[in-house]
Amino acid sequence: MRSYDIVVIGGGPAGLAAAKSAADNGCSSILLIERDTKLGGILNQCIHNGFGLSHFGEELTGPEYAFRAYEELRSTIDSSRDPDSGKDTPSVEILLDTFVMEITPEKKIFAMNKKDGYFEISSKAIILAMGCREKARGALAIPGSRPAGVMTAGLAQHYVNIDGYMVGKKVVILGSGDIGLIMARRMVLEGAEVLACIEIAPQPGGLARNITQCLQDYGIPLYLRKTVTAIHGKDRLTGITVSEVDEKYTPIPGTEQEISCDTLLLSCGLIPENELSRKAGISIDPKTGGPFSSDVHETSIPGIFACGNVLHVHDLADNVTKEAIEAGKAAALYVSGEAPSTSGQAIHNPKIFPGKVVKPLTQPAGENSLDGDTAVHRMTCIICPRGCSLTVTLGDDPKVTGNACPRGEAYAIAEISHPMRTLTTTIRVRKEDGTIGRISVKSKGEIPKQEIFDLAGKIHKTIIDAPVSVGDEVLPGVIATSSI
Repeated sequence: MRSYDIVVIGGGPAGLAAAKSAADNGCSSILLIERDTKLGGILNQCIHNGFGLSHFGEELTGPEYAFRAYEELRSTIDSSRDPDSGKDTPSVEILLDTFVMEITPEKKIFAMNKKDGYFEISSKAIILAMGCREKARGALAIPGSRPAGVMTAGLAQHYVNIDGYMVGKKVVILGSGDIGLIMARRMVLEGAEVLACIEIAPQPGGLARNITQCLQDYGIPLYLRKTVTAIHGKDRLTGITVSEVDEKYTPIPGTEQEISCDTLLLSCGLIPENELSRKAGISIDPKTGGPFSSDVHETSIPGIFACGNVLHVHDLADNVTKEAIEAGKAAALYVSGEAPSTSGQAIHNPKIFPGKVVKPLTQPAGENSLDGDTAVHRMTCIICPRGCSLTVTLGDDPKVTGNACPRGEAYAIAEISHPMRTLTTTIRVRKEDGTIGRISVKSKGEIPKQEIFDLAGKIHKTIIDAPVSVGDEVLPGVIATSSI
C-alpha cells in the first residue's frame, strides 16, 4: 500500500495550488491525483481570456493559467530546500488518468487506473479539490423527448475547444451563466447562428464583461424572465417552446413562443462535486453544496480539507488559487503537528470571495439616443466585476457619468471611439505522426473589434506544424496559449 503525508484529489487550479502550498510549508511527501490525462482541470477548455489578473498580475486564458500554475508547482518540486533547515526536499508525485473511487474517515483512499488497477493509498491528510459540475437537463425538469443537440454549455465547450467538433448550426442558450455567455460568442466565431440567450431570472447571471463582449458585441438577444417549457424533435432537436414566467418562476399560460433550432445549450448553474465527500461522511452545507469548513478549510473530519469549487462555486479562478493556498498550508501544518485540528469548528459557511459585485440589466442598443447635436450612449463598464452603468454624452468635450473610478471614464471613451477586443480561438496542428490536433491561440494583444472575424477566419483556414509551445507566435499577431 502506498503512503503519503498529503494526498490532493483533483489537478485543476485548486489542486495545483494546494499541492504547491503544502510543499512550500514543509510537507515532503505529496501525491496529486487527477482523473484526466493532463493537469489543469476545466481551465484547459476555457480558452477565453479573463483569468490571472489577481494571482499572476496579468490577463491570461484558461490554458495559460493552468500552464503557469503547473510551472509554479514544478519550480517548487525542482528547487532544493536549505540544507540547514532540517527539512526534506519536497516530493510531489502526480498520478494522471486515475479515478478515486472512495475515501474513508481514516484517510484511506481507493483509486484505480489502467496501469495499477484497483489500489489503496494511505495518507495523514487529504485535500479535496475535485471542482464542480454543471446542472444537466434532468435537474431542470424540462419536458419533452430526448433528441440529440441538447447538452450543457461546458460539454459543448469541450467538443468545440478540445475535440474540434461543431455541435450545431442554429443555437439557443438556456441560462445566462458565464460559460453559456462565452459559448454564445464561441459558436458565432465558429460559424453558427445563436438565436437567443434565455434567462429565467429578472437579471443576467454572468459577469458584466461577458454580457457586453459575448452577447452585445454579436447582436445576440437576451430574454429575461423566460424559460424553456418544451423540447421538440425525435432524432435531432428541431425546436423549443419558450414561455414567460411569473415572480415565482412559474410559466405563464398563453405566453408560449416557438423557436426553431438544432442545438440547445444549458448554462443553468454549477454544483460542487462532492460524491466522495458524502460517502466519507463529511458534513455538507445545503446552502453551498460543499462541505462545512473551518477558517482554514478543514472539513468535519479531522485531517480532510477542501478548497476551490468543491467547497463552494467561485466566480474567479484566482480566488480558487487563493483559497487552495490556505488549505495547502493548513494541511501541511496539521501533518507536522504545528497546528491542531479545526474540524470541530467546521460548522459555518466558507468565506466567499466577491466575484460578481453587481449583475446589471443589459442595455439594449436602442437605449442610445440623439439630443440635438449631442449623442448619448449607455453601456456597462467591464473594467472590474462591479459593472457600473455608464452614460456617455459625446461632443467637443465628452462627459462620462456613472463610473465609480477614473478607469471607467477612460474605458467608456475608448469603447465609443475605437473598441478593442482580444480574440481567443483554436488552430489546427499537424503532429509529427501526420495526425491533426488542435491547440488554443489568442491575438497578440487587443485588436479593433471589427477585425475579429477576419482574423478568426484566417486562423481557421490555417494548419501549423508541431511542436508548438505556449507563447510561440504561430501566425503574425497570433500566439499559442497551449502546447502540443
